[in-house]
Amino acid sequence: MAHRLNGTRILILETREEAQFSKLLAEQGAQVVQCPMFTIEDAPDPAPVEAWIRRAIDKPLDDLVLMTGEGLRRIMKLARARGLDQALVAALAKSRKFTRGPKPGKALREISLEAQHTTEKPTTEGVIEMLSKLDLKGHRLGLQLYPDKDHSGLTGALAAQGAEVDTVLPYAYDSKAADANIVAAIDDMAEGRIDSIALTNLGQVRRLIEAAKVHGSEAKLRAGFERTLIASVGPAVSGELAAHGLRTDISPADDAYFMRPLISAMAVALAERKARAAAR
Repeated sequence: MAHRLNGTRILILETREEAQFSKLLAEQGAQVVQCPMFTIEDAPDPAPVEAWIRRAIDKPLDDLVLMTGEGLRRIMKLARARGLDQALVAALAKSRKFTRGPKPGKALREISLEAQHTTEKPTTEGVIEMLSKLDLKGHRLGLQLYPDKDHSGLTGALAAQGAEVDTVLPYAYDSKAADANIVAAIDDMAEGRIDSIALTNLGQVRRLIEAAKVHGSEAKLRAGFERTLIASVGPAVSGELAAHGLRTDISPADDAYFMRPLISAMAVALAERKARAAAR
């Protein structure tokens, strides 16, 4: 497997786990072009997050729904700053824990906790489907949200099931700082300087398209996608691509929606492309 991506330039848009993804790609010999979609910041007002933490400690939640790993890490960061981390972990150990895909589960394991249930598909709809099968009437349910998303469908569905929903939004996005890098990445793809773009969450697809519209680069983005192999980590990302009339060229095997299987699939696809080009 060593150096299977030698001579390839891979564009990555990952922010939360960018360093790890870049390292894994570099280990395979790729030249990584990094373009974070946004800067992640703590919630501008920590008071509501701290209040949520204290409520969870004072009266442990019946259920906890984690939408992102970043969310739990930010909650724990504030809890540590307030000297509440051990009490919070002890309280969350008493809750039934649900995660949207594998990343929040990984964050739970970092604090020696485990999810009882994980969605098959890491989407809001998957969370709604998972929880719809349960009796939540009268349950105090903690719900960790993430920015730039309308969560009313999820909160409404949970309330309709009789749950007392207690939401927390522990971080924010600053997208403007990344716009120049995004436009440069679009230019690189349009000029054929990128072999593959690796997409690891559906928000990246939306962000690329939105930034292209704002900066008049829509035609360049479409041209770039035509010239560049599009790698998707899983069905949620592929579905978002399809919604915008875009294809998926590379994806990992079923139920292997992680970075390493994605990189392995990319190595195979790029090697095949290189062999076809050499045979012409």
